[in-house]
Amino acid sequence: MAETTQTRREELLQIAAELFATKGFKNTTVRDIADAAGILSGSLYHHFDSKESMVDEILSSFQEELFGAYAGILAGTDDPRAKLEAAVRVSFEAIDHHRDEVAIFQNEADYLGTFDRFAYLADRNQQSRDVWLTLLREGVASGALRKDLDVELVYRFIRDTVWVAVRWYQPGGKLSHHDVADQYLTILLDGITT
Repeated sequence: MAETTQTRREELLQIAAELFATKGFKNTTVRDIADAAGILSGSLYHHFDSKESMVDEILSSFQEELFGAYAGILAGTDDPRAKLEAAVRVSFEAIDHHRDEVAIFQNEADYLGTFDRFAYLADRNQQSRDVWLTLLREGVASGALRKDLDVELVYRFIRDTVWVAVRWYQPGGKLSHHDVADQYLTILLDGITT
C-alpha cells in the first residue's frame, strides 16, 4: 500500500511540475493539477497540503541531487579543466533529466523567493555561484585557464548560457544533452574561430 501511495505521490509531483513549468506557478491552480491527474481537487489534499508544498518538494529534491553532483566534482581529484567540463556536463544532464524542475527554478525563483518558505532558493543561487567561481579560480590558478580571465564575468556567461538552454533544448530531440555539452564546451574552452 505504501509503495502505491509513493508512486501516486511521485506521479502527482510530475504532473504538477509539468504544469508549473508550462503555465507558471501562479497560473496553475490546484484544480488544474487535479484535473490533469484525473482526480477531484479535494483528493489532492490527501497527498499535499498546498501547491506550495508541491513546488517546494519538486525544487528541493531536484536541487539536492544537482548540488550533490557538484559537490562530488569539487571534491574529486580531476584536474581543474576536467572538473569544469564535468560541471557543464552535469548541468546539461540536469536540463535533460529534470527539464520541468529547471524551468520552474528559472522562471519562478524570484517570485517564490519572496516567501520565507523558499528562502533556501537564494542560498542555492549563492551556492551555485560559489561552485562555478571555485572551478574557475582553480582553473586560472593551475594554468588550465587564462590568467587574464574575469572569473565573475565568465561565471555569469556560463550561468546564463547553460541554464537558458531549458527554453530551447528538447530532450529526445536531434541533439542529446551530451551533444549540446560537447558543443558548448568547445565554444567555451576553445572558442569559435579556427
